[in-house]
Amino acid sequence: MSDKSAFSAALVPYRPISAGLSVTLGVLVWALVLGGWMYLANGNHVPAMFLPDPGKVLATAGKLAMDGSLWSNTIASAQVVLIGFVVSSVVAVPLGLYMGTYRAVQAALDPLVNFIRYLPVTSFVPLFILWIGIGLEERVAVIVFGTFFQQLVMIADAARSVPRDLVNAAYTLGTKRSTTVRHIVFPSTLPAVLDVLRVTVGWAWTYLVVAELVAAKSGLGYMSLKAMRGFQVDIIFLAIAMIGILGLITDQGFRLLRRVIAPWAI
Repeated sequence: MSDKSAFSAALVPYRPISAGLSVTLGVLVWALVLGGWMYLANGNHVPAMFLPDPGKVLATAGKLAMDGSLWSNTIASAQVVLIGFVVSSVVAVPLGLYMGTYRAVQAALDPLVNFIRYLPVTSFVPLFILWIGIGLEERVAVIVFGTFFQQLVMIADAARSVPRDLVNAAYTLGTKRSTTVRHIVFPSTLPAVLDVLRVTVGWAWTYLVVAELVAAKSGLGYMSLKAMRGFQVDIIFLAIAMIGILGLITDQGFRLLRRVIAPWAI
């Protein structure tokens, strides 16, 4: 296939493209972003105190990696996100399935859940500090509060989309109503549930900065705030990049998990 025909084929909606073309397009976009960054930083278009050179950010990463501060702060942030996300998901997945399956549960929880999920997480940080104190628990609470109600609504929507023919067929074959969620709803919504978890783990990483900007002594958000006070913009960019890398790793992890657990939905 010629380059022109391959390009034309790539513009067909929903048509698969080759792995080589996929990698090429991804590398091209990254090259454009880094090239634009270098142009702005080295071309006197933006002062260095506001936009550091990529080379300086890499040098700072090497320096902080050597003294161990980069790894200690990264591990601290990963611990907060992992604990908060797991706690939220363990409760949200089964509750969301029941909420989407049983109208009585939906009627009871929908008004409260849809009210709380629009409340700004940042406004609750002072309350969490007063209620829980300063420490890991407070940061985990921010992650849980920021992701739980969003997960609940999205998983409930996935459960409501289960074809009724599957449920009726299960009843015909003798499945008890009490086991419908476990044997019918959950397997049917598994790909969608994994997609919900993949999306919301990204939100958990964004709420990490909110959790660590106040009353934290470690983590990438804390490192960024500390660097802001000293106008160390290269460290701020490094902290942002590390959060992006960790988020990308978790995103790809859920993509791989979906291929392994639910290969029929690819």
